[in-house]
Amino acid sequence: MNFRQVFLVLKREFMTRAKSKAFIISTLLIPFGFVAYLALIIGIQFWESQPERQIALVDQSGVLAERIIQLNEERYIDLSAEEIESVREDVMNHNLDGYIVLGEEHILGETRPELIYSGSISITLISGIRSDLREAIREERLARAEVTREVREIFESTVSLESRKLTVTGEEEEDHAEFYSIVGMLLGVVIFTALFMYGSIIMRGVIEEKSNRIIEVIASSIKPIELLTGKILGITALAVTQFVIWTGLIVAISMAAAPIAALIAGDAATAGAAEMEGIDMAGFEIPAIPLSILVAFFFFFVLGYFLYSALFAAIGSAVDSESDTQMLMMPVFIPIFIGFMLNFEVIQNPDSVLSVIGSLIPFTSPINMVSRIAIGTVPAWQLIVSVLLLLLTILGTMMLSARIYRVGILQYGSKAGFKDLARWFRQK
Repeated sequence: MNFRQVFLVLKREFMTRAKSKAFIISTLLIPFGFVAYLALIIGIQFWESQPERQIALVDQSGVLAERIIQLNEERYIDLSAEEIESVREDVMNHNLDGYIVLGEEHILGETRPELIYSGSISITLISGIRSDLREAIREERLARAEVTREVREIFESTVSLESRKLTVTGEEEEDHAEFYSIVGMLLGVVIFTALFMYGSIIMRGVIEEKSNRIIEVIASSIKPIELLTGKILGITALAVTQFVIWTGLIVAISMAAAPIAALIAGDAATAGAAEMEGIDMAGFEIPAIPLSILVAFFFFFVLGYFLYSALFAAIGSAVDSESDTQMLMMPVFIPIFIGFMLNFEVIQNPDSVLSVIGSLIPFTSPINMVSRIAIGTVPAWQLIVSVLLLLLTILGTMMLSARIYRVGILQYGSKAGFKDLARWFRQK
């Protein structure tokens, strides 16, 4: 292999795409879009876009309505003096959102209260009403049992759990398992998306060069394996460059917006303190992401990209248009999708047999191994085996794709199937 030729192809691929308007616009706008998306999600959580629904209480026990209204005066209204039919008519006419008939049997636990409503109602509202009813009935039961204040305080108290991780050296360190589980999931999603995004760039580039007959000129002066390797390295350099810029911009934008976000979150937390009762926010902090996780992310992303980009290039060389790639894409799409689905198991049970297998198999390890590294400690032998298997598979895939690529790029006018790819691979 002539590495000078490979470098020339790499340089051409990188510079041509790096100077394109699409690359510049996406590189600059996506970080702002990402931050705006997060801000929108946070805003939706805190912003009351709709007025409080009004639920009528028809209390036949004479004690529950008062307790429930004290929990949320805006949500509930006592219509115990009204006839049921009158209340039902108000609900049907949308003067009320719903009603609940309460009785002694609910306090005794013989039956469960029922919410009767019209129109549509949210799961959040139903959950809130259920919580209010549970608390009011519990308080009434405690009052009738004449328990002491000390017993009531014991009953109402909550116990929080703090966890610390024991390292291999026997030292204890702070544990942020929940946070790193989220990080692992997000990194897996990023790799899953990036494999398709940048792999598709290579595939479309090959199809475009083939349809414009540029590939015939290029193939006359360079070996197919050199052309394929250069293309993959060029797009890899482009992807890494874009990720580095995205990371820097997202960090910079987040740091600039942090004071505003803290102010908004502080106001929202104060206004919604009642809604967050029972959530232990003491000591809550967002820990720093260790450098080892970021290194593992870039390392496995690059290796995963090498693995799948060779397949994408082979597919691109076998067709004349992007619409013809659907059938050939299935063998490439399925393992990536399996790796993505396995990531949910990895997040819940990072050391399970299925998670370990998913992090060792080359076609799923780029996604699953990164998540396992983010969540906890991966045994050294598993990491070594995963990398070795991935490197060997990349080598085999490159050889396979190069043999298909050298024939496919010069084939025109017919749709290639799997039999054609097998025949091209066998050609000397």
